[in-house]
Amino acid sequence: MKKAGELLSFFFDEKTLDKAQGYSELFAFWASAVKTHKIASAVDHSRIVECERHVLLIEADHPGWIQLLQTKQRELLRTFRGRFPDITGISFRLSRKPMQAVQAEGIEDPVEPKTLPVLQETYSPKASETSLYDTFEDPELQETLKHLKQGIIARNKPW
Repeated sequence: MKKAGELLSFFFDEKTLDKAQGYSELFAFWASAVKTHKIASAVDHSRIVECERHVLLIEADHPGWIQLLQTKQRELLRTFRGRFPDITGISFRLSRKPMQAVQAEGIEDPVEPKTLPVLQETYSPKASETSLYDTFEDPELQETLKHLKQGIIARNKPW
């Protein structure tokens, strides 16, 4: 039986495998870096989500953990740069669910789209859609729904 590494090397070139190994080491290094700076308990409440443009995005499950990590941000960055010189910054965000739930599921949180889909300015409802408001008897509710729809369209205009 072949090892996973042997199978991967069959499908990918050495450069791709080295890059994947680097990412794996980067993500695994979080626990070590946090422990080095005497905030080991943060490991259970935070994680590296991604590294984009050489900036680490750290997700924490409570604003208090983010504040604590921010107090050690310079030291953490220095530690990461010692091992991964290309890292230029660290950014934090709040997770939508506790880290224990994320770790237990073994799956990532769904990534939010960076931009919302833009609705066409020249939106013209189909005949069947215009009668949707009429299904509600309350005229105030009908007006509220129409106003809500206009607000959504206005917010998604490309300017």
